Amino acid sequence: MTLPIRLPTRIFLLVISLVVISRSVTRGFSQMDAAADFTTRLDRHLERVTRRRGILGAPQVAVSAPRLGIDYRSGGRSQRFHVASIGKTFTATLVMQLVEAGAVTIETPVSALLPGDELDGLFDTTGSTDAAGGATVAHLLTHTAGVADYFDGSVTDGRPVRDLVITEPDRLWTPADLLEFSRTRQRPVGRPGERFAYSDTGYILLGRILERATGRVFHELLHERIFTPLGMRDSALLFHSVPANDREAAPAADAAAAALEGTPAPGAATAALAAETSTGTSLAIAPLRLGRTEASTFRSLSCDWAGGGIVSTPDDLVAFDAALHRGSLVSRESLAWLAEPRHRFHVGIRYGAGMMQVRFGGFSPFLRGLPRPIGHIGVLATHLFHDPVHDAGIVLNFASTREMSRSFRTLIAIEQELARAARA
Repeated sequence: MTLPIRLPTRIFLLVISLVVISRSVTRGFSQMDAAADFTTRLDRHLERVTRRRGILGAPQVAVSAPRLGIDYRSGGRSQRFHVASIGKTFTATLVMQLVEAGAVTIETPVSALLPGDELDGLFDTTGSTDAAGGATVAHLLTHTAGVADYFDGSVTDGRPVRDLVITEPDRLWTPADLLEFSRTRQRPVGRPGERFAYSDTGYILLGRILERATGRVFHELLHERIFTPLGMRDSALLFHSVPANDREAAPAADAAAAALEGTPAPGAATAALAAETSTGTSLAIAPLRLGRTEASTFRSLSCDWAGGGIVSTPDDLVAFDAALHRGSLVSRESLAWLAEPRHRFHVGIRYGAGMMQVRFGGFSPFLRGLPRPIGHIGVLATHLFHDPVHDAGIVLNFASTREMSRSFRTLIAIEQELARAARA
């Protein structure tokens, strides 16, 4: 995923005013007063943002900071939206559950978990007899396996999938299709462990590892291990499952979803796509724009799977964030391993393993005092972050590849207002 932004330049223009805000805190508020002040000030910010977004309308925003008495929502708390690469945090969480269960280790070779025909052509195997060139689960999680990125990476022929989503909107992609795209139209970008190179293809392989190791298809694992236990009743894997609320409301849809179940074989997780038996196409989600193109109804969104194919709501994502950071999904040690910043993703952003850390000081020295939230962003200017200083979950959906800069300005404003509330 390439960020279509220049964060430092655009954000700097707002830094001085934000710093002034942070210096003008009125002390002596009660927590209730501080929470009300947070709401008023963030409402004003979002009113300005909404006016500037024009036809895009209001972004979806959720901030949950129980310690500060803050439970803020704006722009539709129950509207489902495409979370994009936020889904990588879900996949990484499922992988760490496998690690904790002893089914795999982070150092298990990929070639020990997937058959050679799935791995052929994806890795640089120069000087190695290993089908994955010695790549491990950790390499895939940290984007250091040397695998190309089918979505946005260089191609030897034609156009990347990012472009094909728009030019071929009715195309249904399976995980096998996506692996084949990288195999035949791209080249590995390096040897395993050699360098960081963001790879959606690598997360497709992680999804396949999860299926092979558990005997369950990927969307079942999401529902059984995350969505259902956490009461995330409006979340699903687009084109593969339906949210619990819809299953209860529509028995026919539930019966159709059951057709997707079974023991997976290579490509079985989306075999129903080719037969057009998937229920995902009927899900109504918030509008989203790829450039100028409104694409929320495109079947080509099936190009996202284990790397970011989830649809969810602000409320459901807040629930996931809270559970993840209180240790309900994986141990605190596993979470710390995922969150550990290892590589530079972008100016001001470091990457761990399915999680990012934002360092606002990288955008401007005036922002060095802000917390360093951890989580993930998606190409549609979607955010899921946890502020460890204020124990706050933050969800943003700006729903456009052209709104990343504006979304980060809002993230900065939220962090400023959380700091203000904490000092009150």
